[in-house]
Amino acid sequence: MTIKVRFFASLAETVGRREAECPYVPGITLGQVWRELNGGQALPSGVLCAVDFDYREVDDALDDNVEVAFFPPVTGG
Repeated sequence: MTIKVRFFASLAETVGRREAECPYVPGITLGQVWRELNGGQALPSGVLCAVDFDYREVDDALDDNVEVAFFPPVTGG
């Protein structure tokens, strides 16, 4: 029972990998997945989170066997 995790753009450089797996625990949230994979550090401000290609909030609980993606903040003009 795992959650597949992908890190994109500068976040991949920051965490030192593009993909990881996190053990699934009932009720685990996106923020908890981030902390589990990043030494207990809180999710940085402005990071976008997606679950199976749908944007979600950091406190959303996850199901087993989903794919989570973390994207750096987007700027533009």
